[in-house]
Amino acid sequence: KMDDDDDDIPQLSSHALAALQEFYLEQQQREGMKTSQGFNQYSIGSIEEDWQLSQFWYSDDTASCLANEAVVAAGKGGRIACISAPSVYQKLKEQDGKDFSVCILEYDRRFSVYGEEFIFYDYNHPLNLPENLLPHSFDIVIADPPYLSEECLQKTAETIKYLTKGKILLCTGAIMEEQAAKHLGVKICKFIPKHSRNLANEFRCYVNYASGLD
Repeated sequence: KMDDDDDDIPQLSSHALAALQEFYLEQQQREGMKTSQGFNQYSIGSIEEDWQLSQFWYSDDTASCLANEAVVAAGKGGRIACISAPSVYQKLKEQDGKDFSVCILEYDRRFSVYGEEFIFYDYNHPLNLPENLLPHSFDIVIADPPYLSEECLQKTAETIKYLTKGKILLCTGAIMEEQAAKHLGVKICKFIPKHSRNLANEFRCYVNYASGLD
């Protein structure tokens, strides 16, 4: 009988069903925001986090604070590089018209929507960079290595040191303090970065210059 076949269909629990419905509703709302006139392709969340790529976006306040710090540190006409820190890049682009330039180095090719400012970047090949990215050509480099491992930090550090004229702003776990000092000569700041979703690991900012983050 047909009825017997119904018993074999896996049923979602009411809790899982409610969670799924909530997820789809949120997705519809986000899509609705994107199609409305006010949608800004540079707003945080316009490209959603991919946890499989260890992506966690900063809160709006944190991204703004780091972007403003970068603009001041870079100076008039300055060049800013964001390595694996797309939410800071997006905040910088919201300040369109300010006297600085910025590019984003990122493994996730979804960010190629940002055109020529997007540079594909794989930390496993730290110096595999386009020829037009000249050594020591950025006034400040902001980096947020995707993984809390010394190997990831060490390889990202190679890229940072290649690109920066001197100033470094690093965001990573508090547990990486010793390795950050060892590979980049940076010190921990008082400012505590926050993410749009709470992370289990305590996050901190590190710099090698007199910053406004203390």
